[in-house]
Amino acid sequence: MRSYLDFEKPVAELEAKVEELRAMAATDNAVSVTEEIGRLESKAAQALKELYGELTPWQKTQVARHPQRPHCLDYVKGLITDFVPLAGDRKFGDDAAIIAGFGRFRGDSVCILGHEKGSDTESRLKHNFGMARPEGYRKAVRLMEMADRFGIPVLSLVDTAGAYPGIGAEERGQAEAIARSTDVCLSLGVPNVAVILGEGGSGGAIALATANKVLMLEHAIYSVISPEGAASILWRDSSKAQDAATNMKITAQDMIRFGVIDGIIAEPTGGAHRDPGETIASAGDAIAAAFAELSGLGRDAVRKARRDKFLAIGRLPAKAAG
Repeated sequence: MRSYLDFEKPVAELEAKVEELRAMAATDNAVSVTEEIGRLESKAAQALKELYGELTPWQKTQVARHPQRPHCLDYVKGLITDFVPLAGDRKFGDDAAIIAGFGRFRGDSVCILGHEKGSDTESRLKHNFGMARPEGYRKAVRLMEMADRFGIPVLSLVDTAGAYPGIGAEERGQAEAIARSTDVCLSLGVPNVAVILGEGGSGGAIALATANKVLMLEHAIYSVISPEGAASILWRDSSKAQDAATNMKITAQDMIRFGVIDGIIAEPTGGAHRDPGETIASAGDAIAAAFAELSGLGRDAVRKARRDKFLAIGRLPAKAAG
């Protein structure tokens, strides 16, 4: 059953009428409503196109958090063959919030890291809503170092509200684990590509997204803090999250303009959750193109390109969003 966001109410009403007419036609063969169904479907499609053509930053935040949006495991299933997951950080335990393993992307070996939010209550609890603990980032470090040793490129699929802020996580060195993961990303001698699938929240995202090429889905967000958190700090009022989202410049279009990311992956009209298959295929093409740009570079050249990319942020003129 499709889940609608608050601002999608006009579309929800039209599509509900379409379903009612279809049910009527199925129960009464004498009733012909084909023309009316076509008219309403066209009207709903146009309304959806208009809505998504002018989304505000806060609305994009809602889309990025949509519960039916495809997550890391959906991309692994759609893009990676012969996937072999690996578990544990060899220090404390395993963290299901981060998926890690090796597989093949379009025939080539690749190391895959990603935040998994889960798709229902049981899986969301299992994966801790994609909020990783220190052992998750240490697992990522272990696999990145292994990939670097064997000359295997790294693909990161980022989708997290942020690293888990629990007492246990802090006691086990959350900040150090994030810093160490970021450091290893920067020091890799193999190409790494990161894709922000939905939410790219704070250091929890940066720990995996410090890559040669950083891509974002069209309606994803990337920020140092959530809009609600920023509103609570700046105005002592989390209800001002909409204002915070606008002022923080967190959308993919903002990120490309400021040179923080390298490309935007188009989503189907209505968001990735409307057509996960199309979204995953588009992401696959963008990932392949990003790795192709980096192919043939030596280890030192890969490190230099990554270093230059991040040092240039904030120093070069802003680019126009594509």
